[in-house]
Amino acid sequence: MLPGDGPLALEGGPPIDAAHLPYILFKDYINTEMVRVRIENVVASTTLGASLDLRAIANVVQGAEYEPSQFPGLIYRLQQPKTAVLLFHSGKAVCTGGKSWKQVDDTVRIVSALIRKAGQKILAHPKIKVQNIVATADLGSVINLNSVAVTFGLDRIEYEPEQFPGLVCRLEDPRVVVLLFGSGKLVCTGARSPSDAQRAVQNLTKELQDADLLLRDRAPAASAPVRASRSSPLRGTVPERSSPSLEPVADSPATPVAA
Repeated sequence: MLPGDGPLALEGGPPIDAAHLPYILFKDYINTEMVRVRIENVVASTTLGASLDLRAIANVVQGAEYEPSQFPGLIYRLQQPKTAVLLFHSGKAVCTGGKSWKQVDDTVRIVSALIRKAGQKILAHPKIKVQNIVATADLGSVINLNSVAVTFGLDRIEYEPEQFPGLVCRLEDPRVVVLLFGSGKLVCTGARSPSDAQRAVQNLTKELQDADLLLRDRAPAASAPVRASRSSPLRGTVPERSSPSLEPVADSPATPVAA
């Protein structure tokens, strides 16, 4: 625990010491009954104080990016954990790129300590709210996306292969969006908890199996980090500098997926 920091809290709940609960709240992997789900990005927000002097923080914190003419917030990228934080004059902060609750917790603690060093008063126990969880999985089967689009119906499916190679499927329970690829790999976004991502993959897998659209003709490959382009459905707060493909790629040094 960093000097001056106390336990954090999930919004709506009592203060907790997340160092004792990182793998209860979040895990890098979730083993469902059918496939393995990997959490790629946890986007969370918090309020650190009534206001922040971003110029003063930028002058003290080495590596801070603050160009108010281009973007109203301050961007600070951490190397360990590999996350990024956006700070705003209002005192609000957004953390993106974490792969577990512990990484989000550590990021907020580290940034809070740096802000205090800049001579600014902030809350001792900021509450953190998860805004979005991005997860990936491999269903272990080549999938005919045309058949899926016809079977599921256009009211919940978007599929235009000449514009984007994946099929966009919107689920109601849980309320998430799944990008499904012909390789059998998928990206789930919009979840607010690991259980949401888990249920989404389980429900979609069962629906595909019930419609005879999922044939186990290959072993699932290990889940891999997702790279999102600026024009992709996963585009968010922190600009990416990676490839235009959204499909999970081979393991590489993790970069924050935009919020």
